[in-house]
Amino acid sequence: MRGSKTPIHAVATWVRRQPPKVKAFLAVISGMAALVFLRFIVHDHDNLFVAAEAVHSLGICVLIYKLMKEKTCAGLSLKSQELTAMFLAVRLYCSFVMEYDIHTLLDSATLVATLWVIYMIRFKLRPSYMEDKDNFPIYYVAAPCAVFAVFVHPSTSHHMVNRICWAFCVYLEAVSVLPQLRVMQNTKIVEPFTAHYVFALGVARFLSCAHWVLQVLDTHGRLLTALGYGLWPSMVLLSEIVQTFILADFCYYYVKSVVGGQLVLRLPSGVV
Repeated sequence: MRGSKTPIHAVATWVRRQPPKVKAFLAVISGMAALVFLRFIVHDHDNLFVAAEAVHSLGICVLIYKLMKEKTCAGLSLKSQELTAMFLAVRLYCSFVMEYDIHTLLDSATLVATLWVIYMIRFKLRPSYMEDKDNFPIYYVAAPCAVFAVFVHPSTSHHMVNRICWAFCVYLEAVSVLPQLRVMQNTKIVEPFTAHYVFALGVARFLSCAHWVLQVLDTHGRLLTALGYGLWPSMVLLSEIVQTFILADFCYYYVKSVVGGQLVLRLPSGVV
């Protein structure tokens, strides 16, 4: 039995000893392999985007369960939830005025759940809120996203305000998890339900990124033209990739912790 574990242990040990650049390269290769796998098993790649939103909703449900069961919001970032509610509200507005479909329904459900989490943290469970740890200024991410949206947005036939709003929610979604990562960086220890939630965000971001990348490959680049001209198509893809890589390191340690049978995730310095 020991011999059967030796190769896996050897590979894991080898990966841990590699410098950051090698680890980043291995992560890229693994991501590309996963994309190839998804391309062959998922015939309609639009389902990946629906799955991403569904996983995000599932992550919010995990938070709701945590708040109802444990009666504490320790380890959660109120600022991340507020940023999430902000981009969901803007995206929901864009869905109503630009395209009404299944995404609109999923976003509506996720927004309602997020607002409930915000209410619980702000009022019902305020004494357990780690305000001193949740010290990432919202304007550090919201303001640059708004500026980018004004100058780089879709060149479609929709009204200018709607196009700027669309770009704003894309950019804000990409960085909305940063306050939550700062809280985990400050505490160093992540309890199970918070870890499950952030891991769900990581999976959702990867599925969403896979959706866009595979759509571009399947249309031989024509999707980029359909999204508009100028820098906007590139910014959409870049935003998806940024979201994925922001959470990639955390997801690695999450999987490692789960495989090792640890309920509480302890993060090394510099992970997030």
